Amino acid sequence: MIQRSQPRASGTSDASEAFEVLHRHACEIDIGSASHWVSVPPECEAQSVREFGCYTPDLVAMAAWLKQCQIETVAMESTGVYWITVFQTLESHGFEVILVDAHSVKSVPGRKSDVLDCQWLRQLHSYGLLSGSFRPDDQICVLRSYIRQRDTLIADAARHLQRMQKALTQMNVQLHQVLSDLTGLSGLRILKAIVAGERDPHKLAALKHERVRKSEAEIAAALSGDYRTEHLFVLAQELTLYESYQQQIAACDLEIEGYLNQLPTQVAQAPLDPPTPARKRPQNQPSFDLKHHLHRISGVDFTAIDGMGVLTVQTILSEIGLDASRFPSAKQFATWLGLSPGTNISGGRRKSAKTRPGSSRAANAFRIAAMAAGKSDSAIGAFFRRLKARLGAPKAITATAHKLARVFYFMRKTHQSYEDVGAAQYEQQFQQRKLKHLRKQAAALGFDLTERSPIDALSEVVS
Repeated sequence: MIQRSQPRASGTSDASEAFEVLHRHACEIDIGSASHWVSVPPECEAQSVREFGCYTPDLVAMAAWLKQCQIETVAMESTGVYWITVFQTLESHGFEVILVDAHSVKSVPGRKSDVLDCQWLRQLHSYGLLSGSFRPDDQICVLRSYIRQRDTLIADAARHLQRMQKALTQMNVQLHQVLSDLTGLSGLRILKAIVAGERDPHKLAALKHERVRKSEAEIAAALSGDYRTEHLFVLAQELTLYESYQQQIAACDLEIEGYLNQLPTQVAQAPLDPPTPARKRPQNQPSFDLKHHLHRISGVDFTAIDGMGVLTVQTILSEIGLDASRFPSAKQFATWLGLSPGTNISGGRRKSAKTRPGSSRAANAFRIAAMAAGKSDSAIGAFFRRLKARLGAPKAITATAHKLARVFYFMRKTHQSYEDVGAAQYEQQFQQRKLKHLRKQAAALGFDLTERSPIDALSEVVS
């Protein structure tokens, strides 16, 4: 453990005495890759600033020193991934740990050093001026790590699939023109035969599955290409790597299934209806019954919402956790996701209402669900199409994702099931709201809004 005493930061304003100290036993840690600077109140320890190493014994010694100083709450910046082990170590020792966005506390000039940083942030934390970032429970963090690793493997496998497609195109093998999925049963059969040395297009076409719509003659014409040695070498390597990633994804699915079995059942409810058997399993879908596990640990069937598939629900639950009390209201939940309209008012005029930029995985999952729901014959789909015609696709996606997030929040809060009213009833309700608004506008101008019969309207057009 490295211990180094440093003088206190100079230039502290006397105006700080006017602030009420809310956390007297507060500490701040400036996270680094090789060492961490820790600042405690001067009344707790004569040597109020210490430097600790990054090894596990150093972190345990840090926790023991903070216990000795009677520290109750700890603040730290989210620096890379170096904060994770410090956060988990201190949390396991019983400290209240909050994670602070570095961007929101770095606006004061003249304080860019590790020692001054930890002292300045400790002072802010003692006055209650720091708000912690959201982090789910530890058991959900474990699940989140598995799911993020699975998403990474899927993205890497997709890159190898793109390179296979490039190699085939360079050889003018137009397999994608006759098969919708290169990684399906027929596609993998043909690719493995090509790598094994088969060049006869008719023999390759005979490997297709019986349900493929294209005839053998059409597939054979698409497979008549220029099989160059260098591109065949690339195709063989990329196919091997793709299959290797598929094996790693299957191993990841086993870990996820085993961990889901360990999570407690939240609410005992009636079993779900058996899923409708499909001819082909959706792409990247796990081999086990993920829908049953998600319903068991959450107590709600979120897949009943239009556009919300099992992988989407899995991503959202792994990012926000299972504790519904972490977000007091649906408005705060949507704001944390970055899906609520922004507030930028100056001089009494609204300058912008753009949503807050961010890269939340949960928000992206809601956006993907919004695009899927826009193609359905549901109330949410009708809502999406109405906004898309008026505002364009990007704003319609964000607005629909916001609506889905609010529905998701209320289902999680109340454990009620979702029932769709349908697109037709939604359009009827929208027309009624529009007529009510028009009647109110007409009354404000001193007019009455009357409904004409279809016969009167037709006679007026004819005349």
